[in-house]
Amino acid sequence: MHIGFLTGHLTRRSGGLYDSVRRLAQTLHECGAIVDVLGLVDRFSGDDLLAWAPLRPQSFRVLGPAIVGYTPALDAALARSRAELVHCHGIWMYPSLACLRWARRAHKPYLISPRGMLDPWALGRSRWIKRGAGFVFQNAHLHRAACMHALCDAEAEAVRAYGLHNAICIIPNGVDLPSSAENSNFGTDSWQIRFSDDRKILLYLGRLHPKKNLANLLRAWKQALNSHPSTMENWVLAVAGWDQGGYERRLKHVANEVGLSFADLSSQRSEVSRQQSAASSVAFLGPRFGADKNACYRACDAFILPSFSEGLPMTVLEAWAYAKPVLMTPECNLPEGFAAGAALQIGTALEEIATGLRQLTEMSDDDRTAMGERGRTLVSTKFSWPQIGEQMRSVYEWVLGGGATPQTVRL
Repeated sequence: MHIGFLTGHLTRRSGGLYDSVRRLAQTLHECGAIVDVLGLVDRFSGDDLLAWAPLRPQSFRVLGPAIVGYTPALDAALARSRAELVHCHGIWMYPSLACLRWARRAHKPYLISPRGMLDPWALGRSRWIKRGAGFVFQNAHLHRAACMHALCDAEAEAVRAYGLHNAICIIPNGVDLPSSAENSNFGTDSWQIRFSDDRKILLYLGRLHPKKNLANLLRAWKQALNSHPSTMENWVLAVAGWDQGGYERRLKHVANEVGLSFADLSSQRSEVSRQQSAASSVAFLGPRFGADKNACYRACDAFILPSFSEGLPMTVLEAWAYAKPVLMTPECNLPEGFAAGAALQIGTALEEIATGLRQLTEMSDDDRTAMGERGRTLVSTKFSWPQIGEQMRSVYEWVLGGGATPQTVRL
C-alpha cells in the first residue's frame, strides 16, 4: 500500500498535529505501508523533520502570505508520487487545493482529517476568510473526499453539520506510553520547572491561543487562591507553550490585572531567584518540546485543559500516559476520561474552572494518583498507536476497494 500524507506544517508550528500526524505516518510505515509525506517549509524544519525518521518528508517553500500556504511545488510533487490515495490533514490552506487538483488529474481517492477545523468555535474564527476559501476550493475539496476522518463522535457531528454526506471514519489519536523508569526519573532536563519550591504543580502545556481559554484559567486561579488560600497556596500553575499572535502578552496582562504574581521563565536567559519563584503562584515556562516537554509531564502533579474547542487533544493523552490526573472541558472530546474516572470535568466559565481547581486540590494524594493511573490504563487499552494504525489501514484498504466496511466507518 502506497499512501501520500499531505499537510501544512510538518513541525512544532502545527501544534498537536506535529505529534499526531507524524506518529500515524510512522506507525503505518511500521505496518508495511509506503508513506510519502509532503508539507510546507518553516523556521523549525531544519530541526523537526529529523523526528519523522525513518520517513523522509518533503517540504516546500511558501510563496506569499503564510496563512494561505501557496506552494505550487506541491502540485509537481504530488504528480511524481506513486501514492494510491492521499490523506490530507488539516484544511483551509493551499495543500487542500493541491490535493483536489491531484485527485482530479490522477482519478484517485483521498481522505480528509479536519483536525478540529470544522468545529463550530473554529469556524467562527476568521469567518469571512474561511467562507472565501470555501467558495474557491475548500468546499469542493471536502465534498469530493472518499472518506472524512473524525477523531471523535463530536467531530463527526460537526462534519455532518457542515453539510457533508461523505463516509466518516471515527478513529482517535494515539499516544506513546513512556516506560515506568522514564516516568519516575526526573533527569537533569527538569531544571526549568524547579521553580515550584516543593509546591505541587498544575500544568498547562500547548499553544497560547484564545481557544485554550487560558485567560479564564488565570482568573479562576486567582479566585480559588482568594477563596481557599490554605489549599491553593500549596500549588503553582505552570503555563508551558508557544505564543501565537501575541496571546502570551495578553495573558501576562490578565495576570497583572487580577493581581497574580508570576515568574517568567520563558527565556533560557531568564534569571528568577528562588525567593521570587516561591512568591509566584504562576510560572510562564515558554515553549517546551522534546525532552523539555517530557520533563514537564514528569514533574507535574496534574494537568489542565480548559479549552473552548478541540479535535482530540494530544496533550491530555500524553498527560494520561504519564499517569497524571486531568481537569478538562467536555469540548476536549474525551468523554472516556470522565467515564473511566481519569479526569474531572470543568466548564469554560471562570466559576466552573475555579470549582474544578478546588476539587482537584482538595483531593488526597492517593486519590489523585489513582486518577492518573486510571488515565494510563485508558490510553494503553484504547489509544495505542499500533491499534490506531491498524484501524486507519483498514479504512485505506476499504477506500481502495477491498473488503467489508470497517467498524470505524459511518456511511
